[in-house]
Amino acid sequence: MLLIRGGYLMDPASGTEGKRDIVIRDGRVEAILTPGKDTMTTKADRVIDASGMVVAPGLVDCHVHFRDPGFTYKEDIYTGAMAAKRGGFTTVVMMGNTNPHMDNPEIIREAVKKGMDTGINVLCCGNVTKGMLGKEIVDMDALINAGAVLFTDDGVPVMDEELMKEALNMARKRGMVISLHEEDPKYISNNGINAGAVADKLGIKGSPRDAEISMVKRDIALAEETGGAIVVQHISAAESVELIRQARKNWIRVFAEATPHHFTLTEEAVLEHGSLAKMNPPLRLESDRQAIIEGIRDGTIEMIATDHAPHSKEEKEREITKAPSGITGLETSLALGIRELVNPGHISLMTLLERMTCGPADVYGLDAGHLWEGDRADLVIFNPKEEWVFGSSVSKASNTPFLGQKLPGKIHYTICGGEIVYSSKS
Repeated sequence: MLLIRGGYLMDPASGTEGKRDIVIRDGRVEAILTPGKDTMTTKADRVIDASGMVVAPGLVDCHVHFRDPGFTYKEDIYTGAMAAKRGGFTTVVMMGNTNPHMDNPEIIREAVKKGMDTGINVLCCGNVTKGMLGKEIVDMDALINAGAVLFTDDGVPVMDEELMKEALNMARKRGMVISLHEEDPKYISNNGINAGAVADKLGIKGSPRDAEISMVKRDIALAEETGGAIVVQHISAAESVELIRQARKNWIRVFAEATPHHFTLTEEAVLEHGSLAKMNPPLRLESDRQAIIEGIRDGTIEMIATDHAPHSKEEKEREITKAPSGITGLETSLALGIRELVNPGHISLMTLLERMTCGPADVYGLDAGHLWEGDRADLVIFNPKEEWVFGSSVSKASNTPFLGQKLPGKIHYTICGGEIVYSSKS
């Protein structure tokens, strides 16, 4: 038996908040108790003193790139899971822009099998189209049976409107959600950098906001027409946030995710960090950053997702137009949420945890993101006020502008299935 003693429990799914002792046995939460009122807590084989710390459901990230198979020099399932554990995540969903793609059941089964050996819940998407070419829809039933929990061609948009409509109808009938990368390539001259003042300084055209806005408009209309459910991934533009806000008022099934880098940084970061601040869609203006924060605050954006996108040092050191887009994010997500959203007073810590636990889990129908008696014991223990330095990464990659920064919210333990999978002491 494992006893977590004296921690401050915060479970957004139930609204439970307060000092509690948590008893874990055989991988599940056996009891949640008011401290000092039950003698069973004296019988624990191991005790974690969580005094002064928050105990919350294990974090959930439905948008990570573990590059396995095909690009394991950047990351693999095991190293990606290590970064997730350090960041407090017990459930993650891998994207399918791998080689081979996640467009057939054999590849998905192999990825899920590897994930089972990591100590956390590593789940897998299925692609929307074969080879992510946007021409032919995958066999959704086969991919669901193999373990796919959502459908996405993340990395490229599904440009064929009729095919997108058909995919939404198919997904709706199966109770599945399609997660969408919303950037129309016809607008983009140089991806990863916002078309604006910084791009002008760099002498490039960049990626304009209309690339995203046009696709968000189209897919909201298709979701309304079909009754299908979509997620707008890594939202970057204020207009996109407002489009989703209005669509939700009309009961259209559209959801959204925001990344820590989009609510933390603006295009100016490219001048300081170069390709380490290059991502798709790009960092935009302060007004966009504020609009994303407001969307998180008012619930227009239900989930925070890292879009953890590792690349090798050599790749990121190329000139700005040739370096790949994307940054890592699993190890710093909670910290940036505390620093940028909670500490300035935009949202409460409970709301942040909701956007990082039951929020994404509920959108995709995952059994995760809550901490109840009888539950699988997936949880994170952290001190929101304790600072730590992100001095090095356990990922294979370190392509992040936050390396070396002092951050709040030190994670002390990540526990999955009742097992301690990360400890700051080890």
